[in-house]
Amino acid sequence: MMKGIHIFQMMVSESSLFIQVCLTFAAVFIQLYSNNISGPIPSDLGNLTSLVSLDLYLNSFTGPIPEPLGKLSKLRFLRLNNNSLTGPIPKSLINISSLQVLDLSNNHLSGEVPDTGSFSLFTPISFANNPELCGPVTGRPCPGSPPFSPPPPFVPPTPISSPGGVGATGAIAGGVAAGAALLFAAPAIAFAWWRRRKPQEFFFDVPAEEDPEVHLGQLKRFSLRELQVATDSFSNKNILGRGGFGKVYKGRLADGSLVAVKRLKEERTPGGELQFQTEVEMISMAVHRNLLRLRGFCMTPTERLLVYPYMANGSVASCLRERPPSQPPLDWPTRKRIALGSARGLSYLHDHCDPKIIHRDVKAANILLDEEFEAVVGDFGLAKLMDYKDTHVTTAVRGTIGHIAPEYLSTGKSSEKTDVFGYGIMLLELITGQRAFDLARLANDDDVMLLDWVYASDAFFSHFI
Repeated sequence: MMKGIHIFQMMVSESSLFIQVCLTFAAVFIQLYSNNISGPIPSDLGNLTSLVSLDLYLNSFTGPIPEPLGKLSKLRFLRLNNNSLTGPIPKSLINISSLQVLDLSNNHLSGEVPDTGSFSLFTPISFANNPELCGPVTGRPCPGSPPFSPPPPFVPPTPISSPGGVGATGAIAGGVAAGAALLFAAPAIAFAWWRRRKPQEFFFDVPAEEDPEVHLGQLKRFSLRELQVATDSFSNKNILGRGGFGKVYKGRLADGSLVAVKRLKEERTPGGELQFQTEVEMISMAVHRNLLRLRGFCMTPTERLLVYPYMANGSVASCLRERPPSQPPLDWPTRKRIALGSARGLSYLHDHCDPKIIHRDVKAANILLDEEFEAVVGDFGLAKLMDYKDTHVTTAVRGTIGHIAPEYLSTGKSSEKTDVFGYGIMLLELITGQRAFDLARLANDDDVMLLDWVYASDAFFSHFI
């Protein structure tokens, strides 16, 4: 039985389990997921005051969640899902103001789910499949509490009339009702006429988006005007890139932080708003150092926008093929680190997300680089966002020519193998610096597809950059 952090570390090392404890600028990241570890979670973890991320999911931990974890003032990611934890959720956790991601799903927890403090941001996804949990966020009332019910419908008071005055009262009521109907209908009629006259020249902002503090789960919901100001009304001079999912704009928020705003292009489908929100929240739960973190979103009747941190070094594709002459090419140790980092990010999407996320467009342009040239996989989950009207079996084929797996192209069915094929092509891009599909190669009688070009004679070994 593990009774402390020191014993905990010793047992991990003796079992030769995978452990990754990252120490970066005094920040601590503990990643012990999917190691078949059993026993209680050591309460001494609460003494790691610099702990930022605690990932213990997909193990066999038992017992309660330690109360001392509430002392981790810098903790941002707490994932204890898919274990056998029991008992109540410690009230101390609501005091962790820095907490951004919480996943306690698929355990045997019981009692009331707190809904104050940091827990006010979290949704049922964080607590799913714990049948004995109760409270408003679960939709199950706790014992002794009144059942949840919607507010009673409004019933207008019965009009008071004097004998003989019924007709006059009815006429007055009818006149008031007609006037009110006309008053409220006039703006709607005018707006409908304006929309028909100028279909999509301007944005329409719903009132709910006036408040920049509205959140969905752990995500900030930005107002459309906030992103318009940040990107200078989506000016062409701020375009960072274009892709199959839409354009990406560089923006600066009111607090001075730089962001990348992806403006999705999609066919709007009635009822798609709720599905969009659900998928956005699922993407936000995929948090890994090699995955691009979703910072927030914006949704209006005419727009779907996603907000990400700005990546200073652009994409692998831009570093390979769009670098200025004064900038040296990526060295081989950096390319190796990029290959490993992107592989870790994809592995997390496939093996540690529930449900798993298939990228479907793995390519050098979707591997971004931070200030330290650490690989960050971007655009994951967007294929699912764009296909909310499709079934879960066969979806529209999405991807980039030269990166699409043949079986995916012929059947429309995607799987992890789809991403593995795309990753292999991305490695060839990373090694050769060539494009996956390039008509310019025809000038030298070479194959336009990079995979075919590599197989042809010794071209693969004579065109490194």
